[in-house]
Amino acid sequence: QVQLVESGGGLVQAGGSLRLSCANSGRTFSPYAMGWFRQAPGKEREFVARIRWGTGSTTYTDSVKGRFTISRDNVKSTVYLQMNSLKPEDTAVYYCAAGIISGAGYDYWGQGTPVTVSS
Repeated sequence: QVQLVESGGGLVQAGGSLRLSCANSGRTFSPYAMGWFRQAPGKEREFVARIRWGTGSTTYTDSVKGRFTISRDNVKSTVYLQMNSLKPEDTAVYYCAAGIISGAGYDYWGQGTPVTVSS
């Protein structure tokens, strides 16, 4: 069974940085893509970034472009989200997810790691 485990969340001041990690602690698998999502209090979960595992190509939501960077380590089966110039509106629980088949959504989700950005 695939088990995604996020880490790296915490409390940071506006303008600061955090690096989130998402590792697979379960059986080995080859995702088509892995992504980061976030859910702020009282809001729906939203897409943040995605990386195609094979090609490394990335996609970001507009609000984080130029500030966040998604990357992967194929050997460690880990995906990262480097978050710079954090803003209070980035406060949310961040989730990683893995999709096995292109266009079929995400099949596996982590439990989430909270990020709080103070002003």
